Amino acid sequence: MQGNTVAQARGNAPRNPCSTMAKCANNPFATTLTLKESRMLWIKSLHIVFVASWFAGLFYLPRIFVNLAMESEPIATTRLIMMARKLFRFMTIIAIPAVIFGLWLWLGYGIGKGPGNGWLHAKLAVVLLMLGYHHACGLMLKKFELGRNTRSHTWFRWFNEIPVIALLVAVVLVVVKPF
Repeated sequence: MQGNTVAQARGNAPRNPCSTMAKCANNPFATTLTLKESRMLWIKSLHIVFVASWFAGLFYLPRIFVNLAMESEPIATTRLIMMARKLFRFMTIIAIPAVIFGLWLWLGYGIGKGPGNGWLHAKLAVVLLMLGYHHACGLMLKKFELGRNTRSHTWFRWFNEIPVIALLVAVVLVVVKPF
């Protein structure tokens, strides 16, 4: 029964709330997890929170770029650049534990290892693309700081859709596990 609990915690098996008949008789919703399994669920929870926070920044920073591309007032431009700089710093700090917790789940707990887990390889490709997107945002911010932006607000509006699509793909890969 314990092996099934590990598979449940990894998300690879259907949940069986009963580890023993006595537990089922007392509480039909009871689940017994080992310390390792419980810790893994905490790490998974932290991974989700940090990824959501990182993506909040990835959604908002290009919106600031849209406003910067349209702005002509120096005072407003300075304020927007300051906001963008602070947000980029926050995003970078938040991205680090998001990646670390994800790697811990993969390498430390074996999530996505073994046959039938091609979804993880696809998700890792999405993560690498989003790290590249994050880096590109930093380069664009530097161009704004130097007054060298040549892109229009319309371009930044389209650029802003990339993390939406990436998040959708990553969530579908993790939840549905299509391959």
